[in-house]
Amino acid sequence: MVNTMKATTTALNLTKTYKNAINRLENMLGKDFEKAAEVMHLSKSHIVVCGMGKSGLVGRKISATLASTGTPSYFLHPGEAIHGDLGIVQPENIIILISYSGETDEILALLPALQRLKVKIIGMTGHRNSNLAKNSDIVLDISVDKEACPLNLAPTTSTLTTLVLGDALAVSLMNLKNFKQ
Repeated sequence: MVNTMKATTTALNLTKTYKNAINRLENMLGKDFEKAAEVMHLSKSHIVVCGMGKSGLVGRKISATLASTGTPSYFLHPGEAIHGDLGIVQPENIIILISYSGETDEILALLPALQRLKVKIIGMTGHRNSNLAKNSDIVLDISVDKEACPLNLAPTTSTLTTLVLGDALAVSLMNLKNFKQ
């Protein structure tokens, strides 16, 4: 018989880790978040969200939430962008690049072209000294003390903070735009 008490204990440890991460994220919100919301609010074009792997999955959700709450947005897969789809990005776009490490090859490969286009880059990363952070106009910190995964490997807590930060941007933009049903 499966020991369900162990499963419950594991789940409670996860929720505790998540609560701590949300508290940490709340304490990190500030000028960079305000600046990102302002730049996105003033944009007359689409917000392009880009991420690889789990960051890409969360990025798709962030983009969908932005679009459904009054901020035009679409998701661009970085692998597809490298192979020709980067042409969809226009100079007036704002691009959100998501990479916890800030060193994801496919994301970094986009930077030269994005810089030539002079698009505003908002980097969401867990490492403020990463190449992504150094090449972003605005850096949003998604760092966590630890992943909820017992091996501290699988993106669990970090995807939560990324998602929460993306939702916080979408809701902030709804308020700034006085978005109605």
